[in-house]
Parts: sequence; structure tokens; C-alpha cells
Amino acid sequence: MKVLFLVQKEQRIILDRFYDAIGAHCDMDIRWLTSTEQDNLKKYFKQHVDTANYDRIMLFLRFKKEIRQVAFIKTIPNLVFLEHDAYQNYIDCKYKGKFSKHYKQLPWARILTSGAVVTNRLQAEGYDAVFVPKGYDQQLLYNMNLQRDIELGFVGSIKSATYSKRKEFLEQLAAQEDMLITRTKSGDEYLQTLNRIRFFVSADIGMGEYMIKNFEAMACGCVLFAYDQGHEENQAIGFEDMHNIVLYKDIESLKDKLNVLRADADLAAAIAKNGQKLAEEQFTFAQQGKVVVDALRSPLRKRAELSVYQNIRRKLGL
Repeated sequence: MKVLFLVQKEQRIILDRFYDAIGAHCDMDIRWLTSTEQDNLKKYFKQHVDTANYDRIMLFLRFKKEIRQVAFIKTIPNLVFLEHDAYQNYIDCKYKGKFSKHYKQLPWARILTSGAVVTNRLQAEGYDAVFVPKGYDQQLLYNMNLQRDIELGFVGSIKSATYSKRKEFLEQLAAQEDMLITRTKSGDEYLQTLNRIRFFVSADIGMGEYMIKNFEAMACGCVLFAYDQGHEENQAIGFEDMHNIVLYKDIESLKDKLNVLRADADLAAAIAKNGQKLAEEQFTFAQQGKVVVDALRSPLRKRAELSVYQNIRRKLGL
């Protein structure tokens, strides 16, 4: 299968190993598009792409740029979206409802989404959505078996509006507990910091799915405390409370479980070990690359057939 994969050249998260893993399972032609090139996909395709050469054309670009170019994107055959931010379709933010609106104009496209509940909701709306969970860079992040001299910590961003609930929760917790909230450079500094933290507090509050950071912390041997995204999401990923993860709904439940683990070092060690095992066995970028390619293989919807399907839904008032 020949895949043209268009990705962002300037991206905050380093996903090179993820892209390499996708390329290991298909004949991939990856292109790194600048912001300017993403602004004018029609021009880029005209100058650089023969669509007839590819079985799939997968876009992993800035959503805000894609939605301005629907007229052209409609002309791209064998279209697939890889999307890590579709959870914003269902939360209170500037993109609420906009993913559904975008895909409604491109209903023949396949959407690879990173949340189980988000995937199910998009499927219920009639879209060809496939669940492909997030993962982590197994070559960059791993358990170094260092002494964990930071008991409670969080490493990451709390500045953007999307993370407002995360910021509020972490700052409230830090006012009650001795907790480190920090940012690091990607690479060795991030690896070293995660390996110093005993209890990592993830606060993906209001997002409806688990971000990459959860898998990174687990892989580095932290006991992961994560805001509970619900039974459906946990079951799809394999999260089991107090077995391979610690789930909480509020500060009180987090502190109750934190005190239990402070008093039971063996249980804390077991949860960390089981969490690391889950991350290593199911959520490395090496494994997720294969999951992506497997999701590309089945036939895509045909536009003519879809028109009939849409007419039936319209008549039924769906």
C-alpha cells in the first residue's frame, strides 16, 4: 500500500519515531509541510503531488488551516485524516462542533481518532472513524531506575486556554501538597525529570481522553494518577484503577488514594510496574505505527454509495 503522508514541519511534539513506525508497515512518502504550504494545499498538490500514485493520502496538519480549504480537500482521493485533537469537538472551546461540521463536508474520508469515546460519537454521527490511541516514543522515554526524589509532580504545559481546567486543578493540589509543577525541554531533560517523580499527576480534565503524557509517565516508571475519563475509555485502553493506574475524580479522591500508597510502598511499586508493562506492551510508537497502517487497509467509502446513505439518513431525520 502506497501512502502519501502530509505532516506539519513545525510541531510542538516530536513525533518522528511515530512517523518512522508508520513507514515501517507501508510504502510511505512523507512530506513535511511548512505553515505557508499548509495555507495553500491546492498549490502544493498542483506543484508536488500526483494523487494517482497513492492508495491513501493521509493528512496530519493544522486543523484551523484544513477547515479553510474544504473545497480543495474534497478533490483529494483516498482521503484519511489522522487527528489527535478531535476531542475538542465535544468540549467547551473554540473548536466545539467544528470537527463534525468539517467531516460532514467530507463524509467519505476515514478519520483516525485518539479517543475511544470520541471515535464512537463520530461513528454515531455517521462518519468512518477508527480508534487509534496515542502512544509514546519508546526510544526516548523509559525507566532508568533512578532514585525518585520528587514525590509528587507534573511536567507539561498549563498555559493555553485548552488546559485551563488542568491548571486550576494542579494549582489547587499544589496548594495542599508538596508538589512540583514544571516544564522541561524535550529529550534528555524530560526523561530525567520523569524518572525522578514517584507519583505523576496527570490532569486531562474535561478532555474526554488520555493525552500522550500519561503513557510517557507510565513508561518511565511513575505511579500515574490520572483524571478518570470513564469506564468506556478505560476499558478500551486497558486502564485498571489501583492495578496499573490510579484514577481520581476530584482532589479528595486523589488525596485519599495518595495516602493509601504513601502507607503501602509495595502496592505503589506494583502499580508502577504494571503501568510500565502496559505502556511498553501496547502503546509504544513502534506498535501504534502498525495500528495506524492496519486502520488504513480496509476499503474506504465510495462517494456514490455515500450519497444514497446520506439520503436515507436525511429522510429518516437523522
